[in-house]
Amino acid sequence: MDLGITDRVALVAASSRGLGFEAARSLAAEGVRLVICGRDEERLQQAAGKLRQEGTRVLAVACDLTEEAQVEKLVEQARQHFGRIDILVANCGGPPPGQFLQHDSQAWRRAVDLNLMSTVFLCRLVVPQMQERGWGRVVLMTSITVKQPLEGLVLSNSVRAAVVGLGKTLAAELGPSGVLVNCVCPGYFLTDRVSNLAESAAARTGESPQAFIDSWARQGVLGRIGDPAEFGPLVAFLCSERASYLTGAALAIDGGLCRSLL
Repeated sequence: MDLGITDRVALVAASSRGLGFEAARSLAAEGVRLVICGRDEERLQQAAGKLRQEGTRVLAVACDLTEEAQVEKLVEQARQHFGRIDILVANCGGPPPGQFLQHDSQAWRRAVDLNLMSTVFLCRLVVPQMQERGWGRVVLMTSITVKQPLEGLVLSNSVRAAVVGLGKTLAAELGPSGVLVNCVCPGYFLTDRVSNLAESAAARTGESPQAFIDSWARQGVLGRIGDPAEFGPLVAFLCSERASYLTGAALAIDGGLCRSLL
């Protein structure tokens, strides 16, 4: 199926690895030109190299998404290079694990900056030109924790829910101007993030990291952890012409982990 987004320009945040990279890769497969970013310059250039080998036009910009000035430079470089941004995939790394009483006020502020404010910065800078052109796609990457809070992830459970609130509000405000906004809520995928969570849980309990990964796999009805390559096509679809009547949704992609009705 042709998604109708060939030669569109997408800014995919935090896309040097993991689910962000897979989102970028799936968009590239549809002929989209890419702006990718990450904090680690070496890893970022490696990701850009992989995408270029697959025939994609890529601009790679090192950026700390928690710093508004750096996000402003990222967006400006993207516009100077490609002329516009049609698609925004707002992604950022997850906050550290832990229970409520383990996190001080500084940890909460860092989590808000990392997951909520980075999304605010990106949307505030990118959305106005989408409105002017009468077309845009915004995908906010969150977590299944917004639908089913997970033990030991109080920061993610709390702050990512605010991102969904932002997404639903933006969908209502921007829909009349042709800008569609949706959230994706991934469950457990075989990424560095999940490996780090397993190692943290193992250090806390004395069990092996693999024991936790196996336990998480059993929580979903498919009985396995997701392959990151399974994630990207959903993002590409949401960014496409084929998703023209889909906005304001928060879509779980979790192998059936979440058992809620909505």
